[in-house]
Amino acid sequence: MRVPAFEALLSDAGREVLEGVDPGSAVRDQLGTASLLRSDPRVAALDPDLPVSELVNALLTQVSLRERGRAKFGDAAGRMFFTPNGLEQSTRRVVAEYRAGRTAAVAGAVPAGGSAGDLCCGIGADLLALAGRGVPVEGVDSDPLTVAVARANIGALGLSDLARVREGEVGASAVGRYPLLFCDPARRGGRGRVFDPAAYSPPWDVATGLAGAAEAACLKAAPGIPHEALPEDASAEWISVDGELKETALWFGALAEGTGARRRATVLHEREGLLAREGAAAHLDADPGAGPAPVAPARRYLYDPDPAVVRSHLVAEAAARVDGALLDERIAYFTADTAAMSPLWRVLEVVEMLPFSLKRLRSAVRALDAGTVTIKKRGSAVDTEKLRRDLRASGPGSVTVVLTRIGDRPFCLLCREVGTPSPG
Repeated sequence: MRVPAFEALLSDAGREVLEGVDPGSAVRDQLGTASLLRSDPRVAALDPDLPVSELVNALLTQVSLRERGRAKFGDAAGRMFFTPNGLEQSTRRVVAEYRAGRTAAVAGAVPAGGSAGDLCCGIGADLLALAGRGVPVEGVDSDPLTVAVARANIGALGLSDLARVREGEVGASAVGRYPLLFCDPARRGGRGRVFDPAAYSPPWDVATGLAGAAEAACLKAAPGIPHEALPEDASAEWISVDGELKETALWFGALAEGTGARRRATVLHEREGLLAREGAAAHLDADPGAGPAPVAPARRYLYDPDPAVVRSHLVAEAAARVDGALLDERIAYFTADTAAMSPLWRVLEVVEMLPFSLKRLRSAVRALDAGTVTIKKRGSAVDTEKLRRDLRASGPGSVTVVLTRIGDRPFCLLCREVGTPSPG
């Protein structure tokens, strides 16, 4: 999709044609929808200098991406514009709104008449969230089509008074330009996803230099970024949504936490695609005085911490909240005598624990009269799908089988969700 074809959709006539395409029909019968659009004289009139096929492609691309975009942006996706890469790499709205809320608290760092900077702004997900919180913001991106899409989104959501976007390279020359800064380096190249921070665009050292020079800054990174790559002058926050780890956010300057919270796990939940304003985020902060978690045999309850807790290396802090202990010092399950519900973990009641054996496990599942088996594992090489078939479970009940190891020995724990009836 080229810029002229995309911009043809932004005219009143273009928006009318776009809104008239039925998304369901376009998804079910793309060829038929394309044929109808090619024969529609309004399409050719959008830009007589462009081939009709290019305009049809632009229309169908937006219809398809808007439908896919609902998973990230909710109903707002129906008014927004996207590129395929831009949608894939964009921040979920629930995360963007959470970060924007934290950033807006220090928006006073932006001088009167100035703007925060959103570098590598993409289609504008974070820029829109900042502007929605009343923060004046300027987005910067190097791709002309992406810039055009971001501009269209600013207008579509009625934020033109607070947000703007320009085409430009993000590099060391931008150091100190924005007192309040957000940067999301590109983590995808010609061969796909990039995992080495030095290969980000801009490279990691440039991005951290930009963030470190601002009065307050947030730098977005992949959730799996190595801990040794984290700058010493930043606090790091691992963010998950509904149990899926999404990103690492690094906070600098006035946005950084105190020395007692250099690492944080944050768990968010979506409510109809939007972040509930109250009580939607659960946090767990690092405790500098905390030692390693104790190790003990399984107690009544097994705790399965959220991926944000695991990746932030805060399992010991999580266990301490419930006076818990690890089953094994290398595995991120912990156990306790009491059940304390929290978005930071999942609680299971241990029914039985035994050394792993297919024969014994099958017998135990049958004894519980369980036909629905959920299998979870950490530290186990067992093929869960093959195990599910081999168990040949049948019955009205349900059970969760947790596969793990203690020392060098494989174990399995048969559990049930806290609050659910006992099997049988």
